[in-house]
Amino acid sequence: MSRIHDMGGRQGDGPVPEIDMEELFHADWEKQTLALNLAAGALGKWNIDASRHSRELLAPKDYAAFSYFEKWVSALTDLLVQTECLSEDDLNQQALRAAGTTPAALSAKTLRAENVAAAMSKGGPSLRESGPAPLYSVGDQVMTHSHNPNPVVPGGHTRLPQYAMGRVGRIVQRHGNHVLPDTNAHFAGENPEPLYAVEFDAKTLWGSAAEDNADTMVLDLWQSYLKPVTT
Repeated sequence: MSRIHDMGGRQGDGPVPEIDMEELFHADWEKQTLALNLAAGALGKWNIDASRHSRELLAPKDYAAFSYFEKWVSALTDLLVQTECLSEDDLNQQALRAAGTTPAALSAKTLRAENVAAAMSKGGPSLRESGPAPLYSVGDQVMTHSHNPNPVVPGGHTRLPQYAMGRVGRIVQRHGNHVLPDTNAHFAGENPEPLYAVEFDAKTLWGSAAEDNADTMVLDLWQSYLKPVTT
């Protein structure tokens, strides 16, 4: 099933707009959106994979029309309501003003300015000591599954892009065991498993549309996304 955010290799979406990547933010509200997402994440009500999935769940017409940071602030609003951090009434500015200075239930988890640097340097590492042993070694040929092999819910989150499904690649690096996004996004457990860097030839992914058959692409893929190549 094609999902609105899974755009790699899809036709008909129009030209990719040119954006000045030297300028990180193009308006003050974009800075505020990033800060608000980081601060809200510190509340501990969701994880990074659930945050990504919330953006994937935006209505297709909104996802197609919104800018990058519009997607972020819209998905964050949904998460805050879904996790009962806020109600829909709370999003009304009059309701917020009426609340006055009464501390919110989660106020103790506020990410304060003096703690931001330490929190950012710590990050949210996904590497884990637990999990199964790796099945593949560097140099092994593998094939990706032709569907999401870990569907906690139909159409659920996965880091296996559609354009790379059912394709043959080769292992170029092992990253150790990492949290499986497919389950973590749905609060169904971290389920860490081996993560690999898998290299694909451009012609394998794009066929005759590949700009140069000598090009390759490397994707980080979890073990459950892969199966051995049989001869």
